[in-house]
Amino acid sequence: MKDYVIRGASADDSIRFFSCITTEMVEEARQIHNCSPVSIAALGRMLTAGSMMGVMLKSDNDTVTLQINGKGPAGSIVVVSDSTGNTRGYISNPNVELMHKENGKLDVGNAVGADGVFTVIRDMGLKEPYVGQIPIVTGEIGDDISSYFAVSEQIPTAVGLGVLIEVDGHAAASGGFIIQLMP
Repeated sequence: MKDYVIRGASADDSIRFFSCITTEMVEEARQIHNCSPVSIAALGRMLTAGSMMGVMLKSDNDTVTLQINGKGPAGSIVVVSDSTGNTRGYISNPNVELMHKENGKLDVGNAVGADGVFTVIRDMGLKEPYVGQIPIVTGEIGDDISSYFAVSEQIPTAVGLGVLIEVDGHAAASGGFIIQLMP
């Protein structure tokens, strides 16, 4: 199955949504960076969000950069996306090994950390790019992106991001959604 992004809006334009499958991109990133399971879960969530936020851009030459650094063992994670959703990313420490949460899921929040900032840089070809920055809420990435939209852009937003890692460490599935209430 190929990766893709779908976007749409309600009939009255009061709600817009983005949904995507990013399994191939995330698996390729895992191979390139030789990521541990929790590291590719974190990087994969950022890559998935970056793809959807890239599609939100208005001009073909615009780019969006997402940065998160919560001072956790994963270090800084940076992704850059263009208006077609083409995304690339980097994680400072691709070899983080953390225990699972009590529910058996990978502990992305502790890998990322919550003592830092989440930054969005939109380069729209103007003199200076738009930079929005908020304190990290949980390090779980989806929560932080939702908080960014609510605080920095005053747009109520629901964000869901997920990466399924198999026992052998490869990314079996990755995707997400962003739903926004428009003014």
